[in-house]
Amino acid sequence: MRATIKDVAKMAGVAVSTVSYAMNNSPKISEETRRKVIRVAQELNFRPSGAARNLKKRKTNTIGLFLYDLGGPFYSQVIEGIQEVVTSHGFNLVVCSTFGGENSSAHRFIKEQFVDGAIIMGSQISDSLILQSASESFPIVVLDRELKGDYVHNVLITYEQGAYDAVSHLIKLGRRKIEFLSGPVTSFDNSLRYNGYKRALREHGLEVPSRISLFGRCVEVGGYQAVKVMLAGGQLPDALFAANDEMAIGAIRALTEGGIRVPDDISVVGFDNIILGPYINPPLTTVGHSKYELGAIATQLIFSAQKEGNSILLPTQLIVRGSCGA
Repeated sequence: MRATIKDVAKMAGVAVSTVSYAMNNSPKISEETRRKVIRVAQELNFRPSGAARNLKKRKTNTIGLFLYDLGGPFYSQVIEGIQEVVTSHGFNLVVCSTFGGENSSAHRFIKEQFVDGAIIMGSQISDSLILQSASESFPIVVLDRELKGDYVHNVLITYEQGAYDAVSHLIKLGRRKIEFLSGPVTSFDNSLRYNGYKRALREHGLEVPSRISLFGRCVEVGGYQAVKVMLAGGQLPDALFAANDEMAIGAIRALTEGGIRVPDDISVVGFDNIILGPYINPPLTTVGHSKYELGAIATQLIFSAQKEGNSILLPTQLIVRGSCGA
């Protein structure tokens, strides 16, 4: 039976993609690895199929979007911006979850380059995989970290400044004990928002809590549960700054059920300006940014296929509504 690329990979102790790199003299692997793979291929009398090579090089006319969470109002607007640009170029869009890390479909799509470019917003996809995979034929745009490399582009939001503006506004309203309602501490976006929160407290001469005490997992039920626990403890702040709107909405529901008046007793501010924000009671003060623009710009960078990485920073805007009092 004729040897296959999987047989070569197994005998050489490498990934199938590494065999492909070796057979095509790709610079993505070391010379030592290439020689080892070529030696094994010769021992097995393996010859790459010309048809298979042509199929691999053929464009799929598909862009991949890889997200940690496929639901929620934040992502729907990002996807809308991506979809419009993708469609205008006559391409298709496939969306995969990064949940599961190296075992996820997203990881395999990127590693094997099953699409013509990738937009990533999921920290489970490692920096090393992104840098190894990016190329002229496979550009990558990241939305959740700063990363430099050939054909790797960044589109980010001024999350830290947005958080700083929100907390500074609360301080100007006379709020002095302001708690941070956090998402996952490993999240790049959450960390920047937390940094902005701390900077605002320090610059206004207020004490920064020694640790984060409220965690809401960036979902409404998480914000609700975190504030329920806070209420049971009896030590109440006079303001909450939530790392996203969904947690802020959950927090307001928990406060209302507990007989706490928003904003009279506790002010609440969120982040992201999701569609639901203006329609809750009271309407949610938040930090807005263009999620549609984030997706659209990221997709344009995919089609530009520039070798030198671009880094684009989009602004935020404080949107004052009823939940903070003024």
